Amino acid sequence: MSAVQYHYGKFPPKMLDWEKLISLIGPANAALARYDGVLSAIPNATILLSPLTTQEAVLSSRIEGTQATMGEVLEFEADGHIKGLPEEKKNDIWEVLNYRKAMNHAEKRLNNLPLCQRLIKECHAILLDGVRGHGKSPGDYRRIPNWIGPQGCTMEQARFAPISAGD
Repeated sequence: MSAVQYHYGKFPPKMLDWEKLISLIGPANAALARYDGVLSAIPNATILLSPLTTQEAVLSSRIEGTQATMGEVLEFEADGHIKGLPEEKKNDIWEVLNYRKAMNHAEKRLNNLPLCQRLIKECHAILLDGVRGHGKSPGDYRRIPNWIGPQGCTMEQARFAPISAGD
């Protein structure tokens, strides 16, 4: 069985149902304005956003197989350790903390820098700093394709293979 290769062409799609989408823009913009207003009224919005950023880091890290809960991350961060915690779990927690650190770095850098390759590579280097994968070219793009399939399978045996970087 060969890998399912997907190539959707260029983005954005040429045929969007603008009639359906236009009516959603106003309410979305109003909600963002209210949110921005609430944050600007808070003396230190970072205090409010910090748990949300940590939760985002916990959930987003799971795609890489990271197994850490919000409680474990907060306890580890507060104490610097959790007694009897297996090394594998510590590694997972450090990966979550790096994810959050990379998000915070990106937020600060976007004040003076556009979203660009330089910023993406900086965040990638932060993600891999001192954790599993630290020797896999931190701050650089993959040179070989990735795919999804059973452990140890070849690209030809994979269930999904994304388009190559050159396409």
